[in-house]
Amino acid sequence: MHAMDATLKTGRLALHWQMLIGFLLGLGAGLTVYLTAQDAGWVETVSDVTGFVGQIFLRLLFMLVIPLLFSALVVGIAEMGDARSLKRTGLRTLAFTVIVSGVAVLLALAIANIFQPGAGVDREIAEALLNDARDNAGAIISRNAETPSGLDALLAIIPSNVFAAMSANDILAVMFFALFFGIGLLFTDSKQANILQAGIEGVFHVTMKLIMWVIRLAPIAIACFMFNLASAFGWDILIRLGAYVLVVLLALSIHMFIVYPIVLKVWGGVSPIWFFRNVKEAMLIAFSTASSNATLPYALKVADENLKLPRAPARFVLTIGATANQNGTAIFEGITVLFLAQFFGVDLTLGQQVVVLLMCILGGIGTAGVPAGSLPVVALILAMVGVPPEGIGIVLGVDRLLDMCRTTLNVTGDLAAATVVSKGHDEDNELSDLQTSA
Repeated sequence: MHAMDATLKTGRLALHWQMLIGFLLGLGAGLTVYLTAQDAGWVETVSDVTGFVGQIFLRLLFMLVIPLLFSALVVGIAEMGDARSLKRTGLRTLAFTVIVSGVAVLLALAIANIFQPGAGVDREIAEALLNDARDNAGAIISRNAETPSGLDALLAIIPSNVFAAMSANDILAVMFFALFFGIGLLFTDSKQANILQAGIEGVFHVTMKLIMWVIRLAPIAIACFMFNLASAFGWDILIRLGAYVLVVLLALSIHMFIVYPIVLKVWGGVSPIWFFRNVKEAMLIAFSTASSNATLPYALKVADENLKLPRAPARFVLTIGATANQNGTAIFEGITVLFLAQFFGVDLTLGQQVVVLLMCILGGIGTAGVPAGSLPVVALILAMVGVPPEGIGIVLGVDRLLDMCRTTLNVTGDLAAATVVSKGHDEDNELSDLQTSA
């Protein structure tokens, strides 16, 4: 969900370096085949083997994604009311997170539709890969021909049977239930509810551990994905990849330097210049470490010493925000889904893009704070809209730079949320004081 932790290592090399090596090896081998041996008989055999290895990786992710998102979303919402005195602060934090994340994803979808970084590749090759992907992944990435539309689509978000929704891989319905359930826990103050919350948090921790093990296979999977894609598309991959990086950076910059200043001025009543001048230390740490968790102590220090925010609400918002308020991750997920849909020639309807919007908003709240934690969410959204999840191999090879940039946006957003929510906390205290004196 957040950014990739630079300290996690598999063997002697950090994981992100291993992923880059896998990306380059797969890309180099694929381009070599594309240029010299495209019609050789052995290429199809090798592609079948690499495709099989990649499918194992994807199926492991899909196996874990429902317990991961359900537990993370429930716990993320419920923790916003852990302290009774901060329950109103928790609701404000939830409202800020949903609204600003919604703006972030709308921005991402608009920019991806305007610039279309994935458009222009060979449609026949793209269609062939789409068909192969459907055959390989079977029911996982098959699109439902009877997908509801209009009011029926909205009604379908509310599951009549949550277990049936889970078995049908109806992730939007599952996430709606998780959001509803988390709000129920937020307002339930009993010993049994606390025990239940602790149990769901245990599921979250176990699933995170399993995700970390699966992510260790990512370098091998990326090499396999890139071999198959580069051997089919050739140099088009590099051209589209450069355009994708520029579009993501553009969206992150607009959100950072236009959306946040408006939010800070209108809701927080503070000067954006003053804010950025005082949070630059945390932004620099976030960019250099690419880890929101590693930046949290510095963010707390900045909120206390530089922004002079009330300690209790600021600590609450920043701690929750490290796992729930991830505008950069939401932007990354939205653009990545549309980029790969354009790359493979999948035309997403307005209804499907609304589903992507909702998934990215909820995914931003319910994505695990582990290295490459957004990977299961992106893969699942791709599967829902009929795009080969194998396409994630394209973007993960250049993810390190984007990871650093979106982590900076995530951390800045947490501090902006703390500033806005703390203002509301101060107003509550002033009102309470007036009522007491009266």
